[in-house]
Amino acid sequence: MTDGPKGQQWKTLDSDLNRISRVEQAATYVARPMVGFGIALAFIVLAALVAGLFFGAQPSNYVVIAAAAFGAYMAVNIGANDVANNMGPAVGAKALSMGGAIIIAAICESAGALLAGGDVVSTISKGIIDPASVADSQVFIWAMMAALISSALWVNLATWVGAPVSTTHSVVGGVMGAGIAAAGMAAVNWPSMSMIALSWIISPVLGGAVAAMFLALIKSQILYQDDKIAASRRWVPILIGVMSGVFATYLALKGLKKIVEINMGSALLIGLACGVLAYAISYPAIRRASVGMENRNKSVKVLFGLPLVFSAALLSFAHGANDVANAVGPLAAIVHASEFGGFEAKVSIPMWVMVIGAFGISFGLFLFGPKLIRMVGSQITKLNPMRAYCVALSAAITVIIASWLGLPVSSTHIAVGGVFGVGFYREWHMERRLRRPGAKAGQVKRIAVEERRRRKLVRRSHFMTIVAAWVITVPAAATMSAMIFLGLNALVN
Repeated sequence: MTDGPKGQQWKTLDSDLNRISRVEQAATYVARPMVGFGIALAFIVLAALVAGLFFGAQPSNYVVIAAAAFGAYMAVNIGANDVANNMGPAVGAKALSMGGAIIIAAICESAGALLAGGDVVSTISKGIIDPASVADSQVFIWAMMAALISSALWVNLATWVGAPVSTTHSVVGGVMGAGIAAAGMAAVNWPSMSMIALSWIISPVLGGAVAAMFLALIKSQILYQDDKIAASRRWVPILIGVMSGVFATYLALKGLKKIVEINMGSALLIGLACGVLAYAISYPAIRRASVGMENRNKSVKVLFGLPLVFSAALLSFAHGANDVANAVGPLAAIVHASEFGGFEAKVSIPMWVMVIGAFGISFGLFLFGPKLIRMVGSQITKLNPMRAYCVALSAAITVIIASWLGLPVSSTHIAVGGVFGVGFYREWHMERRLRRPGAKAGQVKRIAVEERRRRKLVRRSHFMTIVAAWVITVPAAATMSAMIFLGLNALVN
């Protein structure tokens, strides 16, 4: 009966409906990325409308409205790129799901920006431009606008390529390029720029070395012990105490400027007290959690899971408190110059500007963050809770050491350097174990070159891409900023 004309019609209809449903699925798949762009664009337009609400839609205020839109664009890009450095290791170690990481990071970044973000920000970004060289307020406004646009474009490009870069260095490059275009090479404070360039090397090397040192400690004192659970009961509370003390010091120094100014000595005392308290609380908790655990590495990983989540949250809070102000610095400078007809070395950040920065980071993280989170967490090298914990601890310790020494470092470079550090340490450690006296003679030499390359624990392609992006961040942002400044100047005049 199905072979008759009517049966054939039903078969044809089913086939056509199946094709239509596949076309609909394909259209949905293709259109899905556009949803994120649409939401981001709506947020940027909303930021411009908020600026218009505060300043009025007068022709003289159009510059502020445009700057607010580009400031929102910059904040979205920070959420897409910079935040991955804090959450990537925890996600890669499977201590957090992607959704959980995004929610925690969005809350902690926004809280850090709004509750502990600085009241003032340097308008000329770390003193790299002589203020006298851009004394004219109109020139200054266009220079800051060019810096804002160029740094946002560069971070966007880096995110698209899949390279975590420093947003602070992007802003520095933008300000430098606009300053050179406005007043020539003499306007740049080259000693300050030399220190920033030096941080390209100091940040990742120091972060990687500290992370590798803690991983070596965990391997020797816990993982290679006969009784791993007993060793964990002894060492995990100590590591939690170290983490708590370090983060308390870090937040006291960097994250509480709005509430109270704390010097290094006081911050270290606060950190010591918090570390001792955390050890006292975690010691019995770890003993209870380890009861009945099997004597293997997998059991030890469980004990590091919750501390790793807390460390990622604290890193996000500190990042929000510090880096948001740097990102919205050019916008705050433009608002101040437009409102008062001049500029200062430091200006107050209006609350609505900080709100744009905080919410922009959250939107960028929700919409575009997973790509870089996966890159940092799992595509550079394989992470587990112990390795990711070493990366988080390294990030906080390195920033404190750099602050004490007065070195300008990048939190992005430190965190990613920590990931490289644990990966390269594992490679070195594997080679060393193969060469140990108990190994068969010539065992390493007999491995083919292709096989040895395959066994590398750090992906060299990602390593080269990220390092190249770091090196060219300042010159690329500076070049774009100079071109944008000249274009804006020519358009106005």
